[in-house]
Amino acid sequence: MTNLQERTAELAANLATVEERITTACAAAGRKRDDVTLIVVTKTYPASDVRILSGLGVRHVAENRDQDAAPKAAECSDLPLTWHFVGQLQTNKVRSVASYAGLVQSVDRGKLVTALSKEAVRVERELGVLIQVALDAGADGRGERGGIGPGGVEELAARVAEAPGLRLDGLMTVAPLTGDYAGRQQAAFERLMDLSTAVRAAHPAANMVSAGMSSDLEQAVAAGATHVRVGTAVLGVRPRLG
Repeated sequence: MTNLQERTAELAANLATVEERITTACAAAGRKRDDVTLIVVTKTYPASDVRILSGLGVRHVAENRDQDAAPKAAECSDLPLTWHFVGQLQTNKVRSVASYAGLVQSVDRGKLVTALSKEAVRVERELGVLIQVALDAGADGRGERGGIGPGGVEELAARVAEAPGLRLDGLMTVAPLTGDYAGRQQAAFERLMDLSTAVRAAHPAANMVSAGMSSDLEQAVAAGATHVRVGTAVLGVRPRLG
C-alpha cells in the first residue's frame, strides 16, 4: 500500500466516524442530517490531504492563517471547494484572503468590514461574512481569541449587510475557555442561537450558525448549529509547529 493509499484510507475512516457522530447528534436533536454542513479545518496539513478530502466528497474546508491558506488554495484551485477563513484576520491580509475565500467567518470589527468590502468590489467577488461572537468578551468588548461581544453584534451585522461586495451569512463562535461559558459549550452555543435569532429578524437570509469543533460538535448540533468545523477528528492530531 502506498503512502497515498494509506492516507486516503485513514481520512476515509475518520470522515466516516465524524459523519456518524453528526448523524447521531442530528437524530438526537430531531434534526435532519442535511441541516448540518461539515467544514474540515485543514490548517497545518498539506494540499495533498485537501485533494484526498475533496475526492472523498468534502466540499468545505477552512484555514486560519493566510500564509498557509493562499498557496494551498492556489494548488487546489481545480477542486470544487469552498474555502472558509476562520482565523483572526489582519487588514493587511485582506487582499490575499479575498482572492480565494468564499466565506470569512472571523469578522469582528468595522475596520475589517471596510477593508473586505473594498477588496471584494475590486476583485468583483461576493464574499460571505460571518460575525465572530466572543462569549468571553471583557469590558473592551473583545474576546481572547478574537470576536466581538454580544452587545456589538447587531450593529456590526448592519454594517456588513450594507457593505458592497459582502453578504451577511450569519454568526460564528468558538466555545470560550474563560468567563461565564467556560466548560459550558452547549450553553454557549444556545446563546449564539439566541443572537442568531435576533440577527435574522433584521436579516432573514443570515441563517448560518457556525459552532462546534472536534470535541464539542454534538453540543453544537443540539443547540442548532448549521455548520460544524472539524479538524483533528478528521485529519488526526496536528504536528507541532516548530
